[in-house]
Amino acid sequence: TVPIGDCCIALYDTVLGTETCEELFTPYSPHIPLSLNGIEIISNGSGSHHQLRKLNTRIDLIRSATSKCGGIYLYSNHQCCDGGRLYFDGCCMIAINGKIVAQGSQFSMKEVEVVTATVNLEDVRQYRGGIASRGIQAATSQTIKRISCPFSLTTQSSILSPTPALTAPFYHKPVEEIAYGPACWMWDYLRRSGMKGFFLPLSGGADSAATAAIIGIMCKMVVHEISVGNVQVQKDACRIGNYTEGSKPESAEEFCNRIFVTSYMASKHSSKETSDFALALSQEIGSYHIHIQIDPIVASLQQVFVEQKPTPKNINPKFSGSSTENLALQNIQARTRMVMSYFLAQLSLWSRDKPGSLLVVGSANVAEALRGYFTKYDCSSADINPIGGISKLDLRRFLMWAASDEHGSPRYKTLSQIANATPTAELTPTDSGQVQKDEDDMGMTYEQLDRYGVLRKVDFCGPISMFSKLCCEWPHLEPREVAQRVKHFFKYYSINRHKLTTLTPSYHAESYSPDDNRFDLRPFLYNTQWTYQFEKIDELVAQMEKEKSTTTTTTTTQTATKTPVTTTQNESSTGMKRIREQESETSDSDVAIHLEKELEEAEQRVIQLKKQISLKREGKAKF
Repeated sequence: TVPIGDCCIALYDTVLGTETCEELFTPYSPHIPLSLNGIEIISNGSGSHHQLRKLNTRIDLIRSATSKCGGIYLYSNHQCCDGGRLYFDGCCMIAINGKIVAQGSQFSMKEVEVVTATVNLEDVRQYRGGIASRGIQAATSQTIKRISCPFSLTTQSSILSPTPALTAPFYHKPVEEIAYGPACWMWDYLRRSGMKGFFLPLSGGADSAATAAIIGIMCKMVVHEISVGNVQVQKDACRIGNYTEGSKPESAEEFCNRIFVTSYMASKHSSKETSDFALALSQEIGSYHIHIQIDPIVASLQQVFVEQKPTPKNINPKFSGSSTENLALQNIQARTRMVMSYFLAQLSLWSRDKPGSLLVVGSANVAEALRGYFTKYDCSSADINPIGGISKLDLRRFLMWAASDEHGSPRYKTLSQIANATPTAELTPTDSGQVQKDEDDMGMTYEQLDRYGVLRKVDFCGPISMFSKLCCEWPHLEPREVAQRVKHFFKYYSINRHKLTTLTPSYHAESYSPDDNRFDLRPFLYNTQWTYQFEKIDELVAQMEKEKSTTTTTTTTQTATKTPVTTTQNESSTGMKRIREQESETSDSDVAIHLEKELEEAEQRVIQLKKQISLKREGKAKF
């Protein structure tokens, strides 16, 4: 027979145990019974994918595990892309008794990274021995099978000393995570795909600008790795960039110009401001930038519609007509850009007498995907999207950081202007001087969208529970207003849910990603009226308003009863002063009357006690 189950390895000088990946995150993690059984070194071979701010959780759990249980924790993690939406961000660690003594890099283009530390096993034994209650639990714990191994880990060298604990673990800021995580993911995808670079429709707006900046940062990381002798990165870069033998990338901008093509696809509704933004940013990054006009294509498609047979009753759609006409004229521009993106991605390198084709990069953020604020099969449809799991608010912060002079920033100064510009699709005429604004079109702010996203996915809220939570979170709004906003969100979320089945594969960075193909397997056809849920919300609103009205009436009545004078003399400061004086006098009088009453009661009690004492002395007291 072969024993099956948990075991540990007993060496001459210590005992080794293991737990795997997500077991660290569970309520009753294996490291608890392992430590109670005297296992001093616990390893974790993890495959934990990156998510914004997730490293904080990992480190907290590792420190908590070794702080409660004592012991040495060896944490290793997968590093690079698995060929899908996830990126595994490495950051291996060694901890002892609640302190981190070694930490690897979180985002790296290295194939393998190793960290080491020298630790003292006696420190573990002394630490555990100092926790009396731990010994009581250890005495009653279940025994774990030990497999003997004739080997020692310790050394008797007198010149070795334990590695000191880090002053503090190193954390990247969220804006840095947005910079380096998707950049590493994009590089891994590119080098394994066999393609020769990226093509991006660069609109001059925040989303496409953030995407371009991430690719620019990727190029900087590649050149840095080459400069420090990373042979594999150099080999991949030379192959992708079509370098001749003996040459290699010398600067991020030069490498970027070889593998990254950006295009401003102008229409008659585009502004000079966004065109200038796109050109300036491409020059800072180093991309090969082209400018095209899509109006002739749009006009040709409209002409095909006009010439259809038989001729329909309505033949000439206008922006000033119905909402159906307006939306169709906007969508045809957006879809034209998608078609041109793939056409240019295939021919851009050929037109420069270079071999290969480019991957088309999308730039729709997680909030707009959740709301469905994009055209199905427009230029958000692409091969990959580095920002599809990142919120608009985090992207704004990233743009400001990437334009700043902070350490690690690429210092793309144009990004600060783009971040401060009003988000607009530029798909409608501006003859009236009215600029199309994203938040106006959506009927909600990006801040609200982020909150809806977390409540819907992370907190598992439907319309009713979301309404209940937001009434508490937004006390400055009346329940009826909260109800209207929740209904508005769920109406358009359900109307546009079908779009999420076609979302471009995106870097997974947020737990509330609506990516239908991987993280949010839900129906794509909903009852957009939400009949039961909306009726229930209306009932709750009526109940809240009734309770509030009753409370207000009661409070008003009590106030009027106590201080009737306040309702008659409030037209002037003199009147208000007189009211306050009268209120003060009334209050003092009430206090005096109350004290006099208590004094009378006390006097009566004294008289009764005297009588009882007198009777007792005479032997006639009755109790």
